[in-house]
Amino acid sequence: MVLLVSFPGGTLAMAHILLLLSAACLHAGNSVAYNRENDYGIDQPVLLSGVQGGSIEIPFSFYFPWELAKGPQMSIAWRWKHFHGDFIYNSSLRFIHEHFKDRLSLNWTEGRTSGVLRILNLKETDQATYFCKVWLSTTEGMQSWQSIVGTQLTILHGELFWLRLQYLWLLSPLDVTSDPTTLNFVS
Repeated sequence: MVLLVSFPGGTLAMAHILLLLSAACLHAGNSVAYNRENDYGIDQPVLLSGVQGGSIEIPFSFYFPWELAKGPQMSIAWRWKHFHGDFIYNSSLRFIHEHFKDRLSLNWTEGRTSGVLRILNLKETDQATYFCKVWLSTTEGMQSWQSIVGTQLTILHGELFWLRLQYLWLLSPLDVTSDPTTLNFVS
């Protein structure tokens, strides 16, 4: 499908529209799919954006072919900036990076294969890539793996957010909840 849009404002307006359109299209994208029968992996969105001062949730799920050990031990950790970046969260150590003190939480229960990392009061310095890492105890020993691509988080300032909201409203009606940083697209 091709969308042709003509806006007053010339090249700058068109550049904003193209940026927002590409972000809107990629916003719903997920990590590369894997052969779940013989492989293991982590699914998390490739791109997300949030508003400075607002909050964001990074959903994740993971899968694996191994049989869990009796009384399996599972742990989730998150890194940021790059694949080997600093850990910002570790569920087994109850660790939260100083940069995220009182702003970061993990909604996940051991034994489940999905959850959400929540970052509150977003700061411009939170703009980075976030990587989920999983450890679990199996009948074949301890296994661990990490998202390769991660989730690129873009922090928008209020005016860019509202421009994006207006543009997306043209594409699809929105159900705006009581939280102005949360958008629900009506299909």
